This record gives sequence, C-alpha cells and structure tokens, in this order.
Amino acid sequence: MAGGKESEALSVHEAVMVASAHVDAIPMLTVLGEVSGFRGPNARSGHCYFQLKDDESAMDAIVWRGTYQKCGFRLKDGMKVLMTGRFNIYAASGRLSFVAKSVSLAGEGLLRQQVAALARKLEAEGLMSESRKRPIPRFCTRVCVVTSLSGSVIDDVKRTLARRNPLVVIQEAGCTVQGPGAPQSIIRALNVAAAAKPDAILLVRGGGSFEDLMTFNDESLARAVAACPVPVVTGIGHEPDTSICDMVADRRCSTPTAAAESVAPALDEIVNQINDRKVRLERTMQNLVASDEAVVEQLAESSRRAMTTYLQAKRAYVESLASRRCLSDPMAPFEVRAGELNLTEERLNAAMPRLVSHARESLEKDARALGAAGRRLLSPFEAQLRASAGSLDALSPLRVLARGYAIARDDKGHVVSDASRLSVGEDVTVLLGSGSFGAKVSSVDAGTTDKA
Repeated sequence: MAGGKESEALSVHEAVMVASAHVDAIPMLTVLGEVSGFRGPNARSGHCYFQLKDDESAMDAIVWRGTYQKCGFRLKDGMKVLMTGRFNIYAASGRLSFVAKSVSLAGEGLLRQQVAALARKLEAEGLMSESRKRPIPRFCTRVCVVTSLSGSVIDDVKRTLARRNPLVVIQEAGCTVQGPGAPQSIIRALNVAAAAKPDAILLVRGGGSFEDLMTFNDESLARAVAACPVPVVTGIGHEPDTSICDMVADRRCSTPTAAAESVAPALDEIVNQINDRKVRLERTMQNLVASDEAVVEQLAESSRRAMTTYLQAKRAYVESLASRRCLSDPMAPFEVRAGELNLTEERLNAAMPRLVSHARESLEKDARALGAAGRRLLSPFEAQLRASAGSLDALSPLRVLARGYAIARDDKGHVVSDASRLSVGEDVTVLLGSGSFGAKVSSVDAGTTDKA
C-alpha cells in the first residue's frame, strides 16, 4: 500500500513544473508597491533583485538589466513604483518571483521624476545659468513681497525687516500659493510687483509637503520668475526643499526669514562695516601716501642725478668747443687755407712748363704721325685724281678754245649755237681760249656754214 503511494508521488521537479504551469497561466499584471531590500544592479549581470510590498504582503521581484536601463531612474528602498509583468517560478529553488517588463514611479516619486525632467529642460535652455542671474543690491531701500497675505509668512517677513533695518520700505502683492490656479495667481502678483519697480522682489512661502510645494515647480511660473525685470529672491519652504523657482531665481534662500535677511542687512552690521571700511580706507591711504612719498623721493633723487650728469656732459661739450682753434682764433682756418693755396700755386707754376712742353712734343709727334697716315691714305687717290684730271682736261672745252675756237653767249648768258637766235645790235660775250671780250652783232647770217 505504501509502495503504491510512493509510486504515485511526484518528484520535486515535477511538482515545481506543475506549479510553474499554473503560474504561467496567470495573465500579465500591474502591481503598485514599495521597494524594499533593494540589491542591484548586479556587478556582473546588471539585474536588480528586491521585494515589492505593501502594508499586508510582500513578494520577490526581479528587474532584468534591459528593463532597468529603460526605466530612466534609479530604484532604491522606499520608492513607490508601478511594475507591469508576470509571475515566474525558478525551477532550481522553486521560488516564486514577479518579473517586471516595465517599471515607473508612482505618487511622489512620479512627481519628483517630472520635476527633475523639467529642471533638465530649463537648465539646457540656460535659465539656471549663474551668468544670467542678476546681482541683488546689498542695501535694498524698497522691496515687494509676493506671498499669501492671509498666512503668517508675510508677518514674519515684516518683523524681520523691521528688526534688521526699519528704513526698508515694504510693499505687498498678494496671491494664492497652493492649489489649482496658484501658478497663474503668483504670475499676476509678480507682474504687479515688477510694475512698482522695487530694488528686489521676495517670492516666499512657508513649509509644506512635496505636493504642497508643487505650485513652485510649475513651468510657466518658473519662466515668469526668470523673465521678471526685477531681481527675484526666493524663500520657499524649509532648508531641504528646493523648487524649480529656486533654481531660476536670482537668489535662493532656505526660508522666508532668510530671504528677508538677505536683502536688509542689520543696521549695526552696516555701522560696523562702515567703521571697518573707514579704518581699512585710512590704513590703505596711509600706505599709499607712504609708498608714493618714497617713490617721489626716489624720483627726485634720480632726477637730480640725471640733471647733474646732463649738465656735466653739456659743460664738457662746451669746453671742447671752446678749445677748438676755429673759435679761439677765427682767422686760423683762413690762414691755413691761404698757405695751402700758395703751395698749390707754386706746384702749379712749376708744373705748367713741363706740361706745356710735354703737350707740344706730344702734338708734334701726333701731327707727324697724322701727316704720314694722311699721305698713305691719299696716295692711291692722288694717282686716280691725276688720271681723271688728264681725262677731264682732254675733254675740256678750254682745250678746244685753245686751238682757236670761241664760245658766244647772249646777254642772258645762254650759249649761242644758232645765229638765227641773235638780233642785229644785240650784245654778246665771246669766250676765247685765253680770256673773253664783248661784241655787238652788226649782221646775222642764218645760213649753214660748212666752211671753217
């Protein structure tokens, strides 16, 4: 009987597989719970292991590495999260775990995630840059407080300013600091405060929960604070609270009282600072005067030495000029030049005969050489000239005239070759072989003459 029951029993593995089959039939669930006992991400695998619990129950949960990298935030104990996934039984140990497919923050965690995303966005736009923020006047004479006028915050600010510096003029711009429509109410109050042109605007609110302070994480309100034409000082909540408005304001203080103190230094502090600065100014002026006095003395000594050196150099220069002969005996240069000219004259007189004799000899030598060269050059032309002259003489009319012929010219100088061209009584000139004579035509015979 016992053997039969044993044969019907399941192994541990089989029992786990039966349970796993039933667990796999459970549909995908979305579970809301708090993270407890968080371990991860594992250094080797990157997976995360923890328990998800509420006031009555707890269950093991696993977030694989890929899912954890996609969730966009770091899990830690105490976080309230929404996990969507399935139950799973690990066969090796039979442990039931909820394996997440996606993880998101819930409640305040979700709000904080949204605020962090807005902060990153505004920071990327430069609204939180220190270079953009304006300096707050150290001694504000007029401030405008933007807050709820029905709470205790406005009274705390007034008491603080009256205690520290009663000379500060306080203006008020009331608004709603919590609940629906609060961001728009604060924006309107900021515009009213800026129109009054105070030295600074105090945007303050008392403490509260994270959800109570969400008004000051509104994007439109943050942009209005950054764009306000008057410097804005925030004092929102308590020391650990930091809102988006704190990040974009020109100065962030931990509380409303601290914000009031930052724009109104105490009168005794101002007096002490003035006295301290007076002492420091006097000490600085004494040091400057002493330093400048030493510099002036040093410059005076340097000036005296420089002037002495300069005058000594000028005196030496004048003395050197006075020692020159041209100044002590003005005629000396002329006498020297006259002596030099006399010597030059003597040398010139001695040299002139030699130069003339040498030039004459040179000219005679050149003349002889030129005459010889001329005769050598003209010799062939002389023979040719003689031959040409003989030929010309043979052909000359004068040779014909020398044989007894004559040439008659009329009164115009034309040679008469035809007797018909002459008239009786006309004057003619007759050229003979030796000399000429004038005649008058007594008769004209125009016939031909073949007889000599």
